[in-house]
Amino acid sequence: MLLLAVLAAGPGHGYAVGAELRRKSEGHLAVVEGSLYPALHRLETAGLVESSTQKVDGRSRRVYQLTADGKTALKEELDQWSQFKMCVDRVVNEIP
Repeated sequence: MLLLAVLAAGPGHGYAVGAELRRKSEGHLAVVEGSLYPALHRLETAGLVESSTQKVDGRSRRVYQLTADGKTALKEELDQWSQFKMCVDRVVNEIP
């Protein structure tokens, strides 16, 4: 859900996606490359993101962007997260 949410703002290469996740979470969420790229590949295999290769300063970069299915999946994930968060809030707000 978090990677999809970062990509909802626009396409990005892997390092930029990880950096944006760190920035938006004020450093609390950091995904190491060993986890980030396999996760992006799984999202691509699932059809939620697509990638293309772009040349930047003579180097090839794989740039990821959400597909229509990815946008739908993100909305569903956000709805589920909202419901889960509401349930947890109800429980912890009742602690004396």
